[in-house]
Amino acid sequence: MSPRKSKLRVDLVIPVYNEQGVVEQTYEDVRKVIDALPYKFTIYYVDDGSEDGTVESLNALARRDKRVVVLELSRNFGHQAALTAGLDAAQGDFVISMDADGQHPPSLIPQMIDLFLQGYDVVQAQRVEAGGTSFKRLTSAAFYRIINAISGTQMVPGAADFRGLSRQAVDALKSMPEYHRFLRGMVSAMGYKSVILPYHETGRVGGRSKYSLGKMVRLAMDAIFSFSLVPLYIGMSAGVIFLCLAALEMVYVYSFWLKGDTVSLAPGWSSLMFVILIASGVILIVLGFIGVYIGYIFQQVKQRPVYHLKKRAE
Repeated sequence: MSPRKSKLRVDLVIPVYNEQGVVEQTYEDVRKVIDALPYKFTIYYVDDGSEDGTVESLNALARRDKRVVVLELSRNFGHQAALTAGLDAAQGDFVISMDADGQHPPSLIPQMIDLFLQGYDVVQAQRVEAGGTSFKRLTSAAFYRIINAISGTQMVPGAADFRGLSRQAVDALKSMPEYHRFLRGMVSAMGYKSVILPYHETGRVGGRSKYSLGKMVRLAMDAIFSFSLVPLYIGMSAGVIFLCLAALEMVYVYSFWLKGDTVSLAPGWSSLMFVILIASGVILIVLGFIGVYIGYIFQQVKQRPVYHLKKRAE
């Protein structure tokens, strides 16, 4: 075993929210894997404002295993904020983020470390068989197609927040001060040497998914509005199209004047309403897009922390 391998420090960052009864089982799966590896491990569990007995379960694990560190946030800040808290605390040479529900198999940890030792800064795990409902699979596929089409950052479909990052990549990610965080896009945008590690997603050990439809929509909005200006261009294009239609209408009306057939130009309520509705719709769409971007800027310039740490237990 080389000196580099024997001294390698590997950190695991695992966000947790209402996973009492689940986190104990997934911890055992992780422990069995890392106990067989010759590296120094630290497991950072980030409790994202759980309302059940998750914190007590995590503290019990910390008392049992000195490698476990529990970061308790003051309230529920969301999955991306919890991941950020763990990445900020991690000090290892290689940092792996994964979920606590068992869908990210710990058996991939040795492979991820091997790829890091081969020189990759980002080891991105990718689902080859997406779990969940057909609706979730379809919306996920549609989201990645849209975000890759409208942004300058290409993201791998099926690549969630199960990844390994080198120390350099973690430090670079920590230097990005976005308040609305979409870590998948931020990691892709950094441009470090990356490799894809396919895996088959396993079933949840217990409980249910904490990503409701509303949370998925908000995450998608954070991704689109943080990584693309296309929504503004769509509004501008709609305005240009409307102006072109208005110009065609002017030419059409003027043709009746040239022919002297002004009698046929009886005022029409339906056409007037059509024009008003189209114009109003375009204006509201553009104002809505601008409002979202201004809202994002407003929240960013306040420079509020992405999360607040309530307690750290080791």
